[in-house]
Formats: sequence, C-alpha cells, structure tokens
Amino acid sequence: MTNPLLNFSDLPHFADIETRHIAPAVQELLDRSCSIVEKVLSDSSETTWPNFVQPMTDAHEQLSRAWGQVSHLNSVMNNPELREAYNTALPIVTKYYAGLAQNQALYEKFKKLYNSSEFKNLSCAQKMIVENELRDFQLGGAELKSEQKKRFLNIQEELSALTSRFSDNLLDATNDFILHIENVEEVSGIPDDVLQAAKEIAKKDDVSGWKFTLHAPSYQPIMQYADNRELRRKMYQAYSTRASEVGTDAETHSVCKVDWDNTSLIRKILELRKEKALLLGFNSYAEVSLASKMASTPKQVLEFLSDLAVKAKPYAKNDLEMLQRFASDQVGLEGLEAWDLAYISEKLRVDHYAFSDEEIKKYFPESKVLEGMFGLVKDLYQISITSSKEGLDPQFWHPDVKFFSIKDTNEKLIGQFYIDLYARPGKQGGAWMDDAVTRRRIENNIQTPVAYLNCNFAKPVYMNGQIRPALFTHDEVITLFHEFGHCLHHLLTQVEELGVSGINGVEWDAVELPSQYMENFCWEWDVLSGMTQHIDSGASLPRELFDKMIAAKNYQSGLQTLRQIEFSLFDMHLHFDFSPEEGKTALDLLDSIRKKVAVIIPPKFNRFPNSFSHIFAGGYAAGYYSYKWAEVLSADAYSMFEESTEGTINKRISTRFRDEILAVGGSRKALESFIALRGREPKIDALLQHCGMAV
Repeated sequence: MTNPLLNFSDLPHFADIETRHIAPAVQELLDRSCSIVEKVLSDSSETTWPNFVQPMTDAHEQLSRAWGQVSHLNSVMNNPELREAYNTALPIVTKYYAGLAQNQALYEKFKKLYNSSEFKNLSCAQKMIVENELRDFQLGGAELKSEQKKRFLNIQEELSALTSRFSDNLLDATNDFILHIENVEEVSGIPDDVLQAAKEIAKKDDVSGWKFTLHAPSYQPIMQYADNRELRRKMYQAYSTRASEVGTDAETHSVCKVDWDNTSLIRKILELRKEKALLLGFNSYAEVSLASKMASTPKQVLEFLSDLAVKAKPYAKNDLEMLQRFASDQVGLEGLEAWDLAYISEKLRVDHYAFSDEEIKKYFPESKVLEGMFGLVKDLYQISITSSKEGLDPQFWHPDVKFFSIKDTNEKLIGQFYIDLYARPGKQGGAWMDDAVTRRRIENNIQTPVAYLNCNFAKPVYMNGQIRPALFTHDEVITLFHEFGHCLHHLLTQVEELGVSGINGVEWDAVELPSQYMENFCWEWDVLSGMTQHIDSGASLPRELFDKMIAAKNYQSGLQTLRQIEFSLFDMHLHFDFSPEEGKTALDLLDSIRKKVAVIIPPKFNRFPNSFSHIFAGGYAAGYYSYKWAEVLSADAYSMFEESTEGTINKRISTRFRDEILAVGGSRKALESFIALRGREPKIDALLQHCGMAV
C-alpha cells in the first residue's frame, strides 16, 4: 500500500494517514536526503546553485512536508497512539537536522559558493539563502571541535524531547480537568450558549447539570460572566496551576499527576540552552536567539521593553484603580482578586460604555465574519477567496475543518488554506498559523502554497430546536484576522526560492508585522459594518454600538500592555542573565520582575511559567518581545492609512504593502522591507497613539 506521507502530488492525504505510516515514511525520506547529501558532497565540479543547493532543497522539502503533516496532526488531533509515534520519530528527525547543521563538508561547500564568481549571478533571494545558511551553520555548531559537536548534537536531541514533553504535559493537564455542577444557582451569569455546550458535555457522560473545562470557550466566559465568585476561583486556580506541582483536581482536590509537572523541565531546558550558547561562544542563549533577529543585543531589547513599561505603567495603575473603585462602590467587592479581574472588567465596561462582549458577540456569526474578512482582502489585494476545491478532493483531519482557495483577478490559483476554528480535546490551545506547502518554482511551474489556520473558538451548539452557528467575540474576530494575516504573508509571496518564500527566512521579531497589521481593520466601520449580522434579528451592527466599541477600544490598554511587557522581560532575562545554578527558580525571577513593573501581583499559587508554551515549547525563547517589537512596525505601517485621505480601502497603500512586505517574504532584511514601505525606519509614536498612551 502506498504510504500517504510519501505522496507529494497534491494536498496532504490526512484521511489516509495512520500512525503506522509515520516511522517508515520518516526513515525513507531521511534515507533519500542522506543519499542526496552524499551525492552533492562527492561532486568535484565547481559548486553552483543547480548542482548543490537545488538538489538538497528538493530532498529536504519533501522531508519537511511529511514531517510537517505529522507535527500538525500531533497538534490538532493528539491521542496516545499518535503521540507515541510522533515522539518516537522526533529525536530521529532532530538528530538528522542537527547533524546536517554540523556537517563541515556542507559548510565548506556553502562558503565556496559564497566566495565564488557564481555568487554574484545569483538572485537576491538565492544570495539571502546562502547567507542565512552560513549563519545557521555557525549557530548549528559547524565550527565546533569533534567532542563539542557530539555534545551539541546531544543537547539538540534532548531539548527537542523536553519541549515536546512540556507541550504534552500542558495538554494533558488541560484536558484532564472537568468541573461538574448541578445547582443552577452556581452558574448564574454564564451565557446560554456556554451553558448549552457544558450541558452537552455532561450529557455525553450521562450525568445531569453542566461540565466545564479549561479549554478557552468554557474557561474564558466563566471568568468574565460567572456571578459565583467561588466558581471563578476554582477555575482560575486550576487554570493557573496547570502542569505544575500544585495543580489540583476539581472533584477530589488531590494533587494532579506528578509526571505532568513542568517545573523540572523548565530548569533542564534553561540549563541546556545555556550550555548550547556557551559551546557556540555566546554568553547567553538570548544572544544566540538574537543572532537571527532584527534586534541586535539583549540590552537593546531590555531597553526597548523598559522604556515602554515606563510609558505604560501610569495608565496601568489608573486602569487598576478604576477596577478597584468600581468593585468596591458598585459591586460591593472588597479586596479584588485575580479571579475577579475579568468579571469586574466586564461589569465596568458595561457601566462605562453601555455594552458587553456578550451583546457584541451576537453580531458576529462565523459565516458572516469569514465573508467579511475575505471581502476585505479582495478589496485590498484584488484577490478572491472561495471554497472551490480546484478539482481536488481535500482530505481533512476533522469534520469541522474547512478549505479555501485564493485566486487573482484572472482566476489563476494563488494559494490554498485550511481553517480549523473550534476547540476540542486533543488540540493544543491558542491560535496559530503554519505552512503546509511553500511557494517555489519547480522547472516551469510554480508550486502553490498551502497554509493551516488554527483557532480555539466555541463551536456551534444545538439550542431551541436548531443548530446555533458559532458566534465570535470581537476579540476572537481580532484573533482570526491576526492569524489570517500570517496566512496572507505565506500565501501572497512572490518569491520562488523555498528558503525565503512566504514566512520562511523572515526575522522572528518581524514575522508578526502582517498579522498585527491585519488586526487594525477590525476597528474600521467600513469593514465591520459589512461583516456583522445579528443572530436573531439579522440586523447589521448599529453605528451607535460601534461608536461605543471605539470609545472603549483602549479600555485597560495600560494593563494589557504591561502584562505583555512583564512576560517579555521574564523571557529575555530568563535567557540572558538568569542562572538556575544559583538556587533561584524561574518563578522567583518572574516574581522579581513583577515587583518592578507589574501593578497586579497574582496569588502565590500561580504557576504561569509551567504553561508558558510560547518560550518552552514554541519558537519564542528569548523572542517573546517580538509581539511588542512587531507591534511598533505594524502600527507605524498602518498609520499610512490614517494619514491618507483616501479611506480605509486604499488600494494604492494596500498594493504597496503587498509588494514591499507580503510579496518579498524573507528575501531581504525586514528593516529594508519596512524602509521600502515607509520611506524611513520605524517609530514608536504610532503604537502609543493606537494604545491611547500618546503624550
């Protein structure tokens, strides 16, 4: 039987993939790749792009695509059998790539190409790839001595296993928690659709009442709307102690499984990253991380964050004081606790701005939001998005997944993407975009790029005798636009070389620019008015209600900004000047940072580091600052619309953004792309203005 992971003729064959396919597919692709590497190294002719870089690119593209499908399934359909197969293959794949990065002969070949007369004839994209390869060989340990290389390789393998285990522990701890409630008085204030979803979970387990989980569609509305303070406390404590030594089971109040505790993993991950940095000749892992980013040094990043913290803290203090006064004067709640913040914030919003998130949500049914978002990019970039399958029969990993195609004005296919919007057990939390296929030239054809867009929104529920469509809060609409911005970055590229096509090769602290840029459109009347339809009346969002949303746009922006700065400082210090050998823990470091910059101090039992998957299981180690860094870029870029008199749907500016940012991918430095767009280097002024913190 043909292994579906070895079929690269069209879209991934998700319905055919079984766990038994993973090991043989990985081994065969690794064998092919090794064979190609041996072949190019044995070629004694002059080193050129066609006889050296291109053959390896082709081989590694297939390995990457197949392993990408396995990794994707592990993220969205995690189960014990798949997890075991993934974790068995992971160290093998890691070892191969780590060994490749240390291959001295390959390194020498790239140096020969760089120093040859051939180099000047390469395209800008090809030159960038060669330069990136030389940098990555250095960061991969190619210049280390034999024994050091061996140790470096072991570190890479161990880090890969540890970060995967961190993610698994967090997913297991999240999935394991269920709170069963039968008394109707205890669920007062919780929206009907959330209660209906909780009732369906209980019904599946053949019990009455409601069952709540720590997945976002269940957890967040409870924290925001539940009148029962004890319920909010239980949920907050369970959520904030996931994958830690103090995590508790809601029913028995017993300590959660010890083998889900990420505390020791955090320490080991940090130790190995530090050792890796020292082997490479750096003083810290932060320096290793920044070697491939826009920011040049940890000091530069820390100064950027500290400066922003000074500007944000007065606004955050004012936000907190308003919450405390309102809680005391209007709700009769003294001593505001962490589990009260979202609840009181919503009450205060309703009091000050006369609308609630729950009211707004009714205007954003899924189909209308997607229609509006697709209509926006059609106007901006002269493209169309449909569910057309282009003669193919895409296979899905879950029945809820949808598939779309992007075409230009001549009906030519540009790209395709999957959307997986709803939360479910076995799916990692949060929202993210990933690439399935990358645009590149293959002989006389262009390979069509394909992307995954994943969220964790509440799914449709059965209410009052009919299916009620998924409804999104405005924040969730912003999240969707954010991830779609990443998709557009990957799908609208015009680069034809794999290594810098789409999101590939883009500096990590600039990769959030297109996504955060897209968020701004969620605050434009011309955009929102056409993508809303009340779930009951069918009416569009009233202008009066939109004006209230605008008035509340920067509601608690001080607190939100300071929270992101807190996490960013924690991440950077953790990888720059923190030494676990001195007896301090990551939690100790976070506490010290909070004392300096935060205005809200969480309770002692809070174990945020244990669930900080961005830096311990994702790609944001010593890079979490990227969100704020890129927000400066995106706010400055979007201010082009605000400075224009031509309106929101400005095709001239949009075309420029597409040509100078989206189309070029990683084929040139991000700063060069920004200057090409804006005519100057970025300024922080627009960000402060957008956040309501301008002087």
